[in-house]
Amino acid sequence: MNSEDGKLTPRLHLGRRLRRLRERRGLSLRQLSDRVGGYSHSYLGRVELGEQLPSEALVEALDAFFDTDGVLAELLELAHDTLIPDYSRKAISKEPDAERIQVFNSSVIPGLLQTQEYTRATFQKALLGECEERIEELVTARMKRQRVLDRDDPPFYWGIMDEAALKRPVGGTLCMAAQIRRLLRLASRPHVTVQVLPFSKGAYSMHGGGSLTLHTMPDGATIAVVESFDSGEPVESPRRVLELTQRFDMARSLALTDEESLDLFRQYLKEYDVEDAS
Repeated sequence: MNSEDGKLTPRLHLGRRLRRLRERRGLSLRQLSDRVGGYSHSYLGRVELGEQLPSEALVEALDAFFDTDGVLAELLELAHDTLIPDYSRKAISKEPDAERIQVFNSSVIPGLLQTQEYTRATFQKALLGECEERIEELVTARMKRQRVLDRDDPPFYWGIMDEAALKRPVGGTLCMAAQIRRLLRLASRPHVTVQVLPFSKGAYSMHGGGSLTLHTMPDGATIAVVESFDSGEPVESPRRVLELTQRFDMARSLALTDEESLDLFRQYLKEYDVEDAS
């Protein structure tokens, strides 16, 4: 539970803070459970031990009960940040301030566009041997990131995906049907553009796999992250960012238009609905 330099992780710090707050009130875990809405005492115990992160709803209830002015919520935010790999943490931390987010993905639906079920199915297959609690923490962290698209002043979002992301039935047909419906809903927003690079275009500049994310900041600077299935590389060198932006633009030039992409989404949705009905 400690970091490599021996310091307490935000997860463990949150648990210890909660335990101290509870003990100062002279409460058992069962008594605390009764006072914060009936969350199980075993769940609270795992949170105190740092074995599981609490939900946002639980932290809100705990902050209110102990009158801690959002301290536990701040620790939860830090704990969620540590779930993000080091190579993309800096870029992700800039995401809420970005004026434009551009993403290309060669194998899965881009993260900010995923449904909860699709995200869960992806992590379950990608993180072999991970416990369900860890998986749920990662799912929660990704869902929280998606709020950037729901703000009153959202950034411009431009997502491009290989058609393979639609063809592969991650989580099964029901999951994929729900995922495509979400794509259709998001693509209808004025600040969101989603395109598909179809199989018919053959090879392309990022055909080797992985994903590319470009965050354009208010000062015009661009931060890039290149990821493969288990590693990544943050990029800030202007020359390298320019090269990656060129690769993104080349992929975009081969992609279907937004309207053509919507038609392809609908086509795949019909196929998944038919398979599910059968």
